[in-house]
Parts: sequence; structure tokens; C-alpha cells
Amino acid sequence: MTLSNQKSTIVNPQSTISKIGIIGAGTMGSGIAQVASTAGCVVKLFDLNQAALDKAEASLEKIMTRLVEKGRVTSEEKKRIQDNISYVNSLKELADSHMTIEAIVENLDIKKKVFQELESYVSDDCIIASNTSSLSIASIASSLENPNRCVGIHFFNPAPLMKLVEVIPAIQTSYEVLEESIDTISSWKKVVAVAKDTPGFIVNRVARPFYGEALRIYEEGIANFSTIDHAMKSLGGFRMGPFELMDFIGNDVNYTVTETVFTAFYFDPRYKPSFTQKRFSEAGYLGRKSGVGYYEYDHNGKKVENSDVATSTIDATVTEQIFNRVLVMLINEAADALFLNIASAEDIDSAMTKGVNYPKGLLAWADEKGMDWCVEKLDTLYDEYREDRYRCSPMLRRMNRANKTFFNK
Repeated sequence: MTLSNQKSTIVNPQSTISKIGIIGAGTMGSGIAQVASTAGCVVKLFDLNQAALDKAEASLEKIMTRLVEKGRVTSEEKKRIQDNISYVNSLKELADSHMTIEAIVENLDIKKKVFQELESYVSDDCIIASNTSSLSIASIASSLENPNRCVGIHFFNPAPLMKLVEVIPAIQTSYEVLEESIDTISSWKKVVAVAKDTPGFIVNRVARPFYGEALRIYEEGIANFSTIDHAMKSLGGFRMGPFELMDFIGNDVNYTVTETVFTAFYFDPRYKPSFTQKRFSEAGYLGRKSGVGYYEYDHNGKKVENSDVATSTIDATVTEQIFNRVLVMLINEAADALFLNIASAEDIDSAMTKGVNYPKGLLAWADEKGMDWCVEKLDTLYDEYREDRYRCSPMLRRMNRANKTFFNK
């Protein structure tokens, strides 16, 4: 079965998996527990830190109370969802799980150690999944005596709200485990995108230019943070500009992902990290969580409106140049992901719209702009900089020569 034959949406998904173990009671683990519990599963949320478990339980109470107040769920549904989750501090408690999903620190050695211990407790047919955003699933699976049961199941934050889940089979993953994972996550009312086990999978790979090219534009002195953000929002319809989004994610987290992808791709210049972001991270200017990043934030995490350029004074030509440059780099990355069979065209576009709320799929955007426009913009950038980061994907060149579109509209 090839990745291109997978569909983003499973019709009438069926799953026999009803007992879920979640490893890690942080924001992501707690969110996944809420999703599984809402879908009717019996969930055990594990963490060695009792304080983390207490915080997760209190947070769910607050979330569910708010949902009742808004009329999203009934009091009976609130009780059912909360009663479906138990909070445990022993990994042995997950022994009866049909599926476990790990959501702990992005450290390969720690994940392997946890997986090895977990495998000694769970049944032979329990699926063992990782929520990693960028680490090798094959490497994680290699820690198990039966690596065929391992798969990547990558949720996006906040898990209860974001529709997309990337499912990533390792080369060891069995067909049955992949199918059961797709069916299970689909039954939780999520949209599944199947991705090849390569650094960043779909979203964290394809999205790199949104940050990287914006930082490059800033470092060249073309525009400041607010101007670049304004360009992407006003012309592209993005909900947040790249600098606003990096502040939201956290400059430490975003920089680490960029560095991980860069290293994993054997230092391909397309993914080269930025010294600006590195320095902001080193200075503790992490964004909302630290109160200062590319912008300043009040104690409620709201941006302080002190932009150094008012949107009314921004040069329209410069704004258009910024938007076109970032957009074509994003399109190029999406096209290259398709070229290298990372995922299907449908899953790539679904991943970007449902995983990071892009206003439209990048391949659909390429169809709209035209392959000739994409190739011309990229070649112009390459001719100016003579850097490999601006190389045009063979996929775009082939489709331009053949006068084709991605979705045959």
C-alpha cells in the first residue's frame, strides 16, 4: 500500500480500540485524553509527576465547565467525559490498553526508554504510538521487541480543537496497525493525513518557509516584523503573521524544530535556522509565555500594540513582494513533498489547512497562481541569490512543461 493511495477522510470508520493509555499529562497529552474520552474511550492518563496529573484534571474540569456554560455539551456529557479518564502515576496501569500514545519531551533516548518499559506491560497486540512532531518513527520503533506495532500519531495543539492528525507508519509498521490507527483516529472525528516517516512529516516540513523566509526577509533589512506579518495577513488571509505565530508557539520550541529538521535533512539549506531566532531564544525572548518576543505581551498574553510601523504607512509594492516571496517558497516546499512521495496532494493540502489553519491548500494555491508564475518567481530568487534554498522543485517544472495542475480543475 502506497501513501498516495491513502485518503484523508475515512468513511464510516470502525474501530475495536476502546481502551487508551496516554503517556504524559502536559498540554498535548491532556488534550489527546480529552479527545479520546469524548469519543467514548476509557482513558488512563499517565505521568510520574503527581502535580502534572492534578493540573491536568483541574484543567479539564475548567474546560468542561466552560463548554457546558456555552451550551456545547450537557452536564451529563461533561460527567461522562471526565469519568472516562483516570489519572495514574505507574506505567503498569496501562497494561490493559488497546492503544497507547506517548506525548512526552522530544528526546529520542527518553522516548525509547519509556517504550521499552511500556512494552513489558502491555499485551502483544497493543498499538504503541508516538505523538512526536519531528523525530524518526523508525528509530523509536527500533526500541521495541515487536517494532511492527509502532506508529506515529501526531496531533496538533490544542488537540481538542485542531481537526488534523498525521499518521506516520515507520518502515517496520504493519499494514494492520496502520489501518487500525487510521480507523481509530477517524472515529474520534479527526481528519487523518498519512505521511512518510521523514523529518517534520507534512506540516512541520512544509511550514518551514513561513518562518524561515520571513526571518530572512527581516535579516536582509527589507521589512520589520510588523510589516511582514501585515503582508501575510492582508494579502494572504493568514490568521497570524509568521512573527506572531512564532511568538505564540514559542521561539525556543520553533527554533528547536527548525534545527532538528535542518540536521535531519543533512543540512539542506532550505531548512537553515536563523541567527535572529537563535538569539531571541537565547535571550529568553520566547514570545507570549515569556512576555516578550518579536512583540511585547501583557500578563494575559495579549499583544501590546506598539508596532513601529503603522499599517497605513506600509508600501504596497514591498508588501506584495514579501507575500509573493514567502508564498512561493511555501508552494515549492509542498510541491517537493509531493515529488518525494511524502504524502498525497490531498493530504498535503488538508494538513496545511486543518493542521495550521492556512487559508487554502498550497498546491491549490499553486493551481490558482499558475505553474509558470511559481517557476518564474523561484528562478528569479535563485538567479539573485545563487543559493540552493531557492532551487525550484522538479515537480513544479514538470507540471509547468506539461501545462498541468495539481487538482485538474
